[in-house]
Amino acid sequence: MKNKNAYIAIAVVCVVLTAAITVQIRTMREESSAVSVATANSELKDSLLEWKERAENAERDLEESTKELETIRNESTTDDNSATEKQEELKKYNQLIGLTDVTGEGIVLTVSDSSADSTLLDMSSLIVHDSDLRNLINELANAGAEAISINDERIVNSSCVTCAGNVIQINGKRVGSPFEIKAIGNPESLYGAITRPGGYTSMLKSRSIQTDAKKMTNIQIPKYSGALTQNSIEETN
Repeated sequence: MKNKNAYIAIAVVCVVLTAAITVQIRTMREESSAVSVATANSELKDSLLEWKERAENAERDLEESTKELETIRNESTTDDNSATEKQEELKKYNQLIGLTDVTGEGIVLTVSDSSADSTLLDMSSLIVHDSDLRNLINELANAGAEAISINDERIVNSSCVTCAGNVIQINGKRVGSPFEIKAIGNPESLYGAITRPGGYTSMLKSRSIQTDAKKMTNIQIPKYSGALTQNSIEETN
């Protein structure tokens, strides 16, 4: 009987131990599973933070690159504007010293030797002299002429209008009557200056010199074909 009770007691102890061991194993598994989940969550959080940081860095790099590109574009635009302004300045400078052909509105003044009877008048007064042409050039220049030519010879600061026998030399080339003087500028101002009472053309007419001034909208004056001197360049600046 005692042995039977001992067996029963041992069996109960075994059952209790088995149950305790089972509970312990389950607890350990649950704890291990919880640790694994916590570890996975931590690693996932770290990965998300890392990718977030990468994304922020990429966004900053993109923003800086965009700013640099905009700066380059602005500088490029500024350079283009500067180049355009310099080209315009060069064009204007070349026009002033006569190195480019010019087209525009203005007047054309034709001056011819007199056809009057030379036996009745002084022969010298009946022909156009170099001084006459220089006076007409000055009158047109003072009226705002931007470009002037005589018989298609461009007049610049270094141009020489001199007498050579019965003809006149302009820029070293011989020209004769009739003299076609082209002047580009404001047509009203130029025409008013050259035809005003008491002006130089009035004096020429008193000598029977023939003059005819016309306003025109499409006058073409060629560029200066001679050699520019240092003085002409300095006077233009």
